Amino acid sequence: MRNIKMTIEYDGGRYLGWQRLSDSDKTIQGKIENVLTSMIGTKIEIIGSGRTDAGAHAKGQVANFKTTSTMECAAMLDHLNRYLPRDIVVKEIEEVPERFHARYNANGKKYSYYVWNNNVPSAFERNYSYHLPVELDIDKMNEACSKLVGTHDFIGFSSLKKSKKSTVRTINEITIQKEGDLLHFTFIGEGFLYKMIRIIMGTILEIGAGTTEIASIDAIFKSGIRSEAGMTVPSQGLFLDEVYYN
Repeated sequence: MRNIKMTIEYDGGRYLGWQRLSDSDKTIQGKIENVLTSMIGTKIEIIGSGRTDAGAHAKGQVANFKTTSTMECAAMLDHLNRYLPRDIVVKEIEEVPERFHARYNANGKKYSYYVWNNNVPSAFERNYSYHLPVELDIDKMNEACSKLVGTHDFIGFSSLKKSKKSTVRTINEITIQKEGDLLHFTFIGEGFLYKMIRIIMGTILEIGAGTTEIASIDAIFKSGIRSEAGMTVPSQGLFLDEVYYN
């Protein structure tokens, strides 16, 4: 049995997220599995490093699948990119050890979130950023980012209702780069809860706009109450950039 690892990029704008759904064919996982199953001739199920939300994008999603097929990786790559929709691209395929697992072996992820910060919207960035036409205080947002870095219980910055599993996560780095009118936020951490980055972004932006105080971050960590955190920003500004493995 061979174990095949794929690195995938996609524009998630017209999809309902990564995870396969029983009642819809508009998922990234579903589209890739359909092409693989047709190509190999047996039902293929792929394991992703994690889910991405409906409308979110990826530049470096990782997935793996098991197969007895003898088809060369180069031929698989060619076939997938010939028959997948043009907004899903498999960038790399390689054979990996049998025990490799795209989700369980991942020990970190890098995400980006983009904000178009101008009174006038952008025709080109509208599908890949959140348009916020208010003045933002970069220094305050950087201060907020520094408070969020580290190991904390992020349940208050998540859309999880209740969880038997730990909601403690470690964020190693949050940075902000200003690229003209585009603000590029980068998140690097061991893992992220459901909608955690989008809620953190909403909180940071409200602090930058002056409608929320920086001290609210400590209060949210203490209470763990979702309603005390900021809005959930739209998904089109979110990209999964890279998944890290040992």
